[in-house]
Amino acid sequence: MTTTLESAIDDLWHRYDDGLTADDATDADRALLDEFLDELEAGAVRAATRTGDSLDSWAANEWVKRGVLLNFGLRGTERREYGGVGYYDVLPLRDTDDLEANGARNTPDGTVMRRGAHLGADAIMMSPSFVNVGAYVGDGTLVDSCDTVGSCAQVGDDVKLGANTLVGGVLEPVEDAPVVIEEGVSLGAGCRVTSGFRVGADSVVGENTLLTPRIPVYDLVEEEVVYGHLPRERRAFTRFVESSVSDHDLFEGGAYKPAVVATSVEEETLEATRREGALRE
Repeated sequence: MTTTLESAIDDLWHRYDDGLTADDATDADRALLDEFLDELEAGAVRAATRTGDSLDSWAANEWVKRGVLLNFGLRGTERREYGGVGYYDVLPLRDTDDLEANGARNTPDGTVMRRGAHLGADAIMMSPSFVNVGAYVGDGTLVDSCDTVGSCAQVGDDVKLGANTLVGGVLEPVEDAPVVIEEGVSLGAGCRVTSGFRVGADSVVGENTLLTPRIPVYDLVEEEVVYGHLPRERRAFTRFVESSVSDHDLFEGGAYKPAVVATSVEEETLEATRREGALRE
C-alpha cells in the first residue's frame, strides 16, 4: 500500500513540477491527495522515520513532504467554517470522529487539528492548541493549552508539551528532517523547539528553553558541546555565557548569549514526571 502510494505521489509531483496546476488537476488527482491525507492521519505514513538507534538516524521521507506540498499546490483556497466562524484555507480541519475509538481526548473551544495530522491513542489536546498538517503526535502524549505542533513535526509517545510550547515545523526543503521529540520527553511551559532540532528520549527540559541548531548545548554528562540535538536522558535548562563581543564599549558589564546546559536526569525529576503521567491516566 505505502509503496503504491509513494509511487503515485512521485508521479503526481513530476507532473506538478512540469506545470500541472490546481485548475488542471483531475478528480483522480484530488482523490489521491485525500487518500494520502488519510494515511497521514492514521499514522501509516510519516514525514520522518528513525532508521537506527542514534538521534542522527532520523531522516526525512521526502515523498511524504512532497505529498503535503502537493496538497497546497493543487488545491484552491475555499471558504470554510469552524465554530460558527468563517475562515479561508486550502485544507479543511481534520475529522475527529475516530478519537473516541482510540481513547484520545480533545477539550472544547479551540483544539484544532488540520487535515493530515495524526493524534495517537490516549493522547490529550487541551484548548486552545493546534496540530498542523503532516504532524505526528504519539500515543499518550499531552498537548497542553496554547501549544502549537508544526507541519511534519514528529512527537513520540508519552510526551508532555507544557503550556504555551511551540514545536516548529519544517516543510521545505523536503530533504530536511523536521523537529523530532522522542518518546518520554517533558518540555516545560514556554519551550520553543525549531529548525529540525531533535530532543532525545526521556529528557526533561526546563521552562522557556529555546532549542534550535544555532544555540550550543553544553552536555555536562559527556563533557562536550553539541548542536542540533539534545542527547537522551538529559535535564536541560537555559543559561547565558559570555559573548565574543563582551568587551565592546556598548555593552557595559559584558554581553552574553544563550546556551543550553544538559545534565543527567535526576531521580526526583523522573519521579515527578511519573506522577504527572499518573494524573493523566
